[in-house]
Amino acid sequence: MTFARSEIVSQPSHSPVDLAPARLRVAPVARDRDVEPLVRQTVATLEEDIVLGFLNPRERLVEDDLRNRFGQKRHVVRQVLTELERMGLVERRKNVGALVKAYSAKEVHDLYEVREILETSAAKRIPLPVPPERLEQLVAIQRAHDEAVAASDLRAAYRANVAFHKALFSLVDNDTLSSAIEDYAQRANSIRSSSMVFPAHLERARREHWEIIEALKEGNRDTLVELCRRHLIPSRDAYVERYQRRHRERADSEKGIRGNAV
Repeated sequence: MTFARSEIVSQPSHSPVDLAPARLRVAPVARDRDVEPLVRQTVATLEEDIVLGFLNPRERLVEDDLRNRFGQKRHVVRQVLTELERMGLVERRKNVGALVKAYSAKEVHDLYEVREILETSAAKRIPLPVPPERLEQLVAIQRAHDEAVAASDLRAAYRANVAFHKALFSLVDNDTLSSAIEDYAQRANSIRSSSMVFPAHLERARREHWEIIEALKEGNRDTLVELCRRHLIPSRDAYVERYQRRHRERADSEKGIRGNAV
């Protein structure tokens, strides 16, 4: 199964997944309630663009470009950028503006260490056996994820993946823990862009989702915890590998320039 970039770009945007907002970085600002739906829709589209690699780490988000793309007024675009910053997807730099969030290799390892602590902790606390109706909800979501992967619909696959993990960690019945998991997962979206578009990664994630469901069915907590830990590794390692490769290439280029100068 392959994904042609032209196919990816042409895919339409859909309504956003109902995610709990991140709350850890930027203080709330006064919002125009009349434009809230526009803000949510635009944020959801840009979030997908980031996680799917259409917007790359350190890429600028220019207000005028966003106004032209979405046909929205400046104050709406500014609310969008504020929300993306609050979610940890965008950072602002003086004299530069808004950029897609970029991480160093150490920052990635630190972030994923926290994600592992939170998600394995939740897996240890999910009451077993899981009630059949809640397990069936997880199965239904995963079937939608299967269909999206089979259809090469990356946006739908991303939304189904988010819904799967939200439903999974809601099983712990601890809203504070579930919200923290969602917060840190959102922070990692620009990191996940290094792997999300590759068919092998999508297929692996799809298989691991079913393994998680099977562990829940069997009440096998040790397997469940290990699956949740292992599920985080591919996106982390793919980003770090790309980061290190980029820095090696930059160092080699600078070395070549110095050599030519001599």
